[in-house]
Amino acid sequence: HGFSYKKPKPQPSKADPEKQSEFVKDYHKLLAETPDSEPILFADGVHPSMATKISYGWIRTGKKGKAIATTASRTRVNLMGAIELKSMKLITTVHDTINSDSMDEFFKQIQQCYSSSPKIHIILDNGPYNVSKKTKESARNYNICLHFLPTYSPNLNPIERVWKVMNEKVRNNVFFNSAKEFRKKITDFFDYTWEDIAPQLTSRINDNFETILSAV
Repeated sequence: HGFSYKKPKPQPSKADPEKQSEFVKDYHKLLAETPDSEPILFADGVHPSMATKISYGWIRTGKKGKAIATTASRTRVNLMGAIELKSMKLITTVHDTINSDSMDEFFKQIQQCYSSSPKIHIILDNGPYNVSKKTKESARNYNICLHFLPTYSPNLNPIERVWKVMNEKVRNNVFFNSAKEFRKKITDFFDYTWEDIAPQLTSRINDNFETILSAV
């Protein structure tokens, strides 16, 4: 009858397609008008937890699903990250918690990585610590120009795909024996693994944005 059995794709109910399209237009204008000496980065925070993340995987036909030990541990790593798509350069910092003070530390690290750049552009969402007065002051101190995504638009932030790759490589269907092991696996991904795999990820992590259509 022309039907297939599929799972619906979730999307934020409050996403605004018009504002997303406007952002994409403004982003391409930014790309066209920004000199090569001014990097453009996409940034976001992430909080991977030690809790076992069960995911799909390849299992030989006819075999029962593989059993995996699980833990509900709430141990987590609080990370801020920024990616420059042109070079696939990824900058991350680890924090006890993410707030305006953490953003200042994060901006300082970014500025050190681009010390010769007269200005740095960072695109990020409207999280409370991103839009706070203190964060905006910190950005100015480090010659950083902040650009904000439309609300409810994770699909317009390529670093979200970085977090997905991190889960695939580190967390999916993995049981961690200790918090120390978990934290090391996460930091090793960003410190070592990313540099090796980044060149092969340009087709997944890029600015070929897909704007959200209304779900209603």
